[in-house]
Amino acid sequence: MTPPSSGFPPSQIRRLVIKIGSALLVDGNGEVREAWLRTLVEDVAARKAAGQQIIIVSSGAIALGARRLKLPKGGRGSLEDAQAAAATGQIALSQCWARLLQDKGITAAQMLVTLDDLEHRRRYLNASATLERLITLDVVPVVNENDSVATAEIRFGDNDRLAARIGQAARADAVVLLSDVDGLYTANPHVDASAMLIETIERIDARIAGMADSGSASGMGSGGMTSKIEAARIATGAGAHLAIISGKVDAPLSHWSNGGRGSIFIAAPAKRARKGWLAGRLTVRGRIVVDAGAEKALDRGNSLLPAGVAQIEGSFVRGDVVDIVAPGGRVIARGLSEYDSEEAARIAGKRSEDIAALLGHLPRSVLVHRDQMAMV
Repeated sequence: MTPPSSGFPPSQIRRLVIKIGSALLVDGNGEVREAWLRTLVEDVAARKAAGQQIIIVSSGAIALGARRLKLPKGGRGSLEDAQAAAATGQIALSQCWARLLQDKGITAAQMLVTLDDLEHRRRYLNASATLERLITLDVVPVVNENDSVATAEIRFGDNDRLAARIGQAARADAVVLLSDVDGLYTANPHVDASAMLIETIERIDARIAGMADSGSASGMGSGGMTSKIEAARIATGAGAHLAIISGKVDAPLSHWSNGGRGSIFIAAPAKRARKGWLAGRLTVRGRIVVDAGAEKALDRGNSLLPAGVAQIEGSFVRGDVVDIVAPGGRVIARGLSEYDSEEAARIAGKRSEDIAALLGHLPRSVLVHRDQMAMV
């Protein structure tokens, strides 16, 4: 796929998701950095006027609510504190976005989602339909995780991955993550003066993943470079480019368009909608370890047969999402299991014609069908 120009111009990128982290939007006193935010809104207005469709993924609710409720540790001292801070801060956050966008003649809409909303297929489609309708109505959706009800088990954990999943649901052409650094470096530039910026990443391999720093420099957010690379996996797998640029400057999108530095992860060819949803899921119920022969067969587009399975890990039921793992431990595919884990373990390594004798019936001849599988 042809790399897009720096800046993701409206002439090349029809639909763009912009993610803003807490440290950029909220200052150390728990107040909105409104002067900076106005410059970003000006960027958004200019892009909309040029025909680009914009979706915003905004952090900041917990940080804003914590100050109003006088909670320690920025509202992250406990799950209950975070939920209370989010419930309080979300009002202030949405009001701020609505007011500043309205000053530019733009109508804003609020969408709050949890991990379950995008992992559950029907709710994912509902979210996708809502985003599509809002965009056709010339509205800018402002999306955030619904931290007032989310728990550790049903949280994205960071808005980088949320932005990538929203980009997938909205069929966006690109996602841009505004960060405290201006891209992916060979090492952490805050501590290593020799670190070099990587401007274009065509494939996320072990070398690229190894450059990630999982920490959040500000202490406000929950993501680091690790979460951004995971977001890039999701976005590029869904056919969207993803960029990491600095949000520490005024008008960060204009700054990037006018020669500012950044890193662009190049989109892979988009998967079919259902397979893209599968590949982008963040929760799986188990793992199926396959042998080298099965790995080659999957690469050729075949279904996963029991004969190629070396090991079953985890507890899952038919229809659950499982990772398919190569002999070396690398996840190569994700799909819906046709068997419960207990039955899958019994037929692992067996020929399809032997299944009936083992189980007393032959419900399905494959463990994961190719139509319900996405290579990752």
